Amino acid sequence: MTPDSTSRGTPDLTPTVGAATDIAPLGHTAPKPAHELTATEDAQLADWNKIAGLEEFRALLKAKLKFISAATAFFVIYYFALPALVGYAPALMQKTVFGVINLAYLFALSQFVMAWAVAALYVRAAGKFDKMADAILTRLKLK
Repeated sequence: MTPDSTSRGTPDLTPTVGAATDIAPLGHTAPKPAHELTATEDAQLADWNKIAGLEEFRALLKAKLKFISAATAFFVIYYFALPALVGYAPALMQKTVFGVINLAYLFALSQFVMAWAVAALYVRAAGKFDKMADAILTRLKLK
């Protein structure tokens, strides 16, 4: 197989086959889509040292850390409270609430509700984080 030549005189490295193919020739010169650009090819390089020095950026990181730390601590304590209470206060957890349902079952089921509540709170907080990030990008004229 010999490489074909294009109209510009550069060799086309696509192999020649017995039928027409839908393979694009190698070395195409069309512009790359944004998601394929490398850092050196991207026209909008960010100066991360400048961004990290902004008070707004530090406020964004502080707000995210505050929310995530509190939510994680609450979740871990709530999650491990069930086995701790069942192990150390079995009489309390065996108290019947109605029928055969006791406090341990209700506590276990409440963890599903709690997980969804924490997720909903995060979605709400993430909207605020996005607005803070948009304000930073607008200030830097990157958006």
